[in-house]
Amino acid sequence: MVISSDALLVRATLEGDLHAFEQLVERHRDVVFRVVARFVRDDEAEDVTQDTFLRAFHRLDRFRGDAPFRSWLLRIAHNTAVTSVTRSGRVATHPLEAIGEDLAGSVHRGGPAEHLEQRERRARLDTKLKGLSLGHRTVLVLRDIEGLPYSEIARITDAPLGSVKARVHRAREEFIELLRTNTYDWELPR
Repeated sequence: MVISSDALLVRATLEGDLHAFEQLVERHRDVVFRVVARFVRDDEAEDVTQDTFLRAFHRLDRFRGDAPFRSWLLRIAHNTAVTSVTRSGRVATHPLEAIGEDLAGSVHRGGPAEHLEQRERRARLDTKLKGLSLGHRTVLVLRDIEGLPYSEIARITDAPLGSVKARVHRAREEFIELLRTNTYDWELPR
């Protein structure tokens, strides 16, 4: 029997059907991993993803269903990742290569030197992204990399919708300013 709704899967899990939770994990694992990997080191991303699902499983009875399950789960993922970064005192080290890999490959089919230059630019872009404050990085990743709507980001970060919009705006401005500090790469107008 295939259950399609996240809410039905949650209910089935709470009634003791562990296969239902496995379906939730399978359905949301990729997005949780992508969000977590933007905050923690490569070698920690899988552990933090598993920790996210473990925490979600133990708190499943707290899921009220007034927001999508994905929003609730991403809030746990975000909090788990931030806690991991805060405890370690380190910054994330996951490269942004994966974000633009398909786009760069499909848009531009240059030679090896051009591919190397693109890879180096993405690495510098990743370094610039890590220069953002944790709060700004959070909203920028969720909005501009994951493409989540403002309302879902507000639920994930537990912030008012207006604050999320303002934070995304400030994060973009801060990111652009960071990019401007290296005009060799970006040549952004003032």
